Amino acid sequence: MAERIKVEIFGQIYHIAGDLEEDYVQKLARYVDEKMRAVAQATRTVDTAKVAVLAALAIADELHAAREGPEKTESELRERAERCLLLVEQVLKQTA
Repeated sequence: MAERIKVEIFGQIYHIAGDLEEDYVQKLARYVDEKMRAVAQATRTVDTAKVAVLAALAIADELHAAREGPEKTESELRERAERCLLLVEQVLKQTA
């Protein structure tokens, strides 16, 4: 039977069941929590669902950039970050 691991993300408690090591799950939860808090602070958004979606978008962008490999230059990564910020700003304007 899979162990249930208790984590806290953005003030909410979750019980995660699975075969992953507890330390690894806690590390992932801390990372998601940090991203959500950074998004909430940067956007001044208090809606948890919006913060979660924007944090997921930021994490997906990081993953996509990592999969493209280290050949990307700093200027290309800066441009991607600026495009992502513009997308976040557009979403916030639409939902305001």
